[in-house]
Amino acid sequence: MCGRFGLFHTWEEMHASYSMIGPALNLMPRYNIAPTQAVIAIIRAGSGSGSGGGGREASGFQWGLIPPWAKDPTMGAKMTNARSETITEKPSFKNAFKRRRCLIPASGFFEWTTTGTGPKQPVWIARPDGDLITFGGLWEIWHGPDGGELQTCTIVTTSANETLKPYHHRMPVVLQPETFDAWLGDGQESREDQDRAADLMVPAPEDALVVRPVGLAVSNVRNDGPELLEEVSSVAMAPKQGELF
Repeated sequence: MCGRFGLFHTWEEMHASYSMIGPALNLMPRYNIAPTQAVIAIIRAGSGSGSGGGGREASGFQWGLIPPWAKDPTMGAKMTNARSETITEKPSFKNAFKRRRCLIPASGFFEWTTTGTGPKQPVWIARPDGDLITFGGLWEIWHGPDGGELQTCTIVTTSANETLKPYHHRMPVVLQPETFDAWLGDGQESREDQDRAADLMVPAPEDALVVRPVGLAVSNVRNDGPELLEEVSSVAMAPKQGELF
C-alpha cells in the first residue's frame, strides 16, 4: 500500500482541515487515483522557492517521486511509496525526508486481497466518520532536459495495524491534525526536526480506519466514479497478503 486512493472532499473541507493560505484550487472529485496521475499535496508556504514561509499551501504534484538526479522521469512510476524503515538511507528519499515533507489528503484508499482462484477482491479503507485522511508524504522538483520543472511526490508507508493486516502488511503513515506541523517541519533541517517526523511514522490506531468490500470495477483505472465505493456483500475475511507496492 498505497496503490490507489480517492479524493472527493471539497476545497472548503480541505481548507478547514489544513488551514491553508493562497488561492482556492479547482478540484474535481476523484475516486480512483492511480500512480503517475495528478494529486494534491500540502507543503509549507514558500518551501517550493527554497524558503520556509509561514502557513501551509496546496499545490499540484505527480504521484511518483522523481529524484532530482534521475535522468529518466519514468522512474517515478516505481516511487509511489517510500518505506519508513529505510527512508533516511535510500538515495531517492533521504534528502526529501530532510527538507521536503508534505501532507497528502485522501478521502480513502483501496487495497486488494486474494479470495481464492478468482480475481482479487478490492476493499475501500476510510475513516469511520468519513472525514479526510492525511498521508505523510515526501516531494521533489525534477528538472527536465528542456528546462521544465515537474513536482512529484510519494506516500510514506509503515507496517500495517491489526485492522489492516488481514488485507496487507503495509499501510500509509496516517497523520493527525496535531502532528501536521511536526511532519511539515520548521524549515531548519535540524536533527531534532527530523526526529520529530520520524516518531510519527508508526501504524495508525486500530480504530482509526474501517474497511468494506467494494466491486471489481475499481481494478480498471479508467473507471472513476462514486459507484466504485458501493459496498458488496462478499469478501474473504482472512485473505492472503496482497502484493507489495
